[in-house]
Amino acid sequence: MTDRVDQASVLVADDQEDVRTALRLLLKGEGFEIQEAASPDETLAAVATRCFDLALIDLNYTRDTTSGREGLDLLASLQARAPGLPVLVMTAWGTIDLAVEAMRRGARDFVLKPWDNALLVEAIRTAVSEGSLQAERKEREEAAARDLERAHRVQARFLPKNIPAMKTLRCATACVQAGEVGGDAYDFLSLGPGRLGILLADASGKGVSAALLMATLRGILHGQWAAGIVEPLASLRTAHEAFRASAASASGYATLFLGLYSEDEGLLEYVNCGHPAPRLLHCDGQITRLEPTAPVIGLLERWYGTIGSCRLQSGETLLAYSDGVTEAGGGRSEEFGEQRLDAALHRHAAGGPQELVDAVQEEVRQHLDGPPEDDMTLLALQAL
Repeated sequence: MTDRVDQASVLVADDQEDVRTALRLLLKGEGFEIQEAASPDETLAAVATRCFDLALIDLNYTRDTTSGREGLDLLASLQARAPGLPVLVMTAWGTIDLAVEAMRRGARDFVLKPWDNALLVEAIRTAVSEGSLQAERKEREEAAARDLERAHRVQARFLPKNIPAMKTLRCATACVQAGEVGGDAYDFLSLGPGRLGILLADASGKGVSAALLMATLRGILHGQWAAGIVEPLASLRTAHEAFRASAASASGYATLFLGLYSEDEGLLEYVNCGHPAPRLLHCDGQITRLEPTAPVIGLLERWYGTIGSCRLQSGETLLAYSDGVTEAGGGRSEEFGEQRLDAALHRHAAGGPQELVDAVQEEVRQHLDGPPEDDMTLLALQAL
């Protein structure tokens, strides 16, 4: 940092040649690299062709020698053309109002002519140092933003693009992360003709930590399924043990709903691991809740559970969701809640799974009247 400050490039802008000469001799003697500009136009042309560590500009030029208006306009133009460039302003016609206006427009400091050499050099070094720190912070923030965007694209690719075709089942999904990445996910697994595995999970936490937990869990489950372990309890018990052993899942856990659908019988066997109960809307308007049958994955030392089951009759709709749906708005006023979700299910299930998913998302958005506070995932199935 010290080398960068001592060897900083400084653009000196003043319409008086003797002032530029004095500043050049002073600052070169302090190790700075100097480029001069005799007018606002030359100043703007200079920043258009190279980058400087600092600009030291006069506020008064030939067009207006006392008000500082021409220099203030130059300051604004510099901030627009070279965002982040530290600017020090100088004038022999200094007033408090002019100083305040210069600082409001982005100047780092205000120097009166005639200047004190030591104080001017100190002000330049301070401004360059602060500018360097801000530039480094901005670079880190931009790099972090790029990393998050890449992570967002990678995570989006993990979500299934195509739902396995079933003769007796229609399906629609949506996954809306509160940030670039999140801990919600859904998945499907083709288990052979007429059989389908359905997963909706929610990892604890938010952002990158939750995304890592979810990637760990999905990797474990996919490994189980690829190895042919499709019996729900055995698969989840192994996933629980592996999840707890994973460094990525330290102190973390996940709720999930795992269903195995058999087309021949219309039978849905499921394990609900501490997840919000999916809703099964029957043709008579009654709603059955598929309550938890097991604890969450990764939290307790030993995991245990039971298998639940239900039949999906033609025309019935199953809606699974993450708690970001029903708890939406709770951090500000009133949660969206289960009653609103059930009402939306009654209103829109007849239109099919896609209409239902879209409608619930829209109603949650209207309820929030702002960005979501948590990830929201929806999965709707309708028996044909």
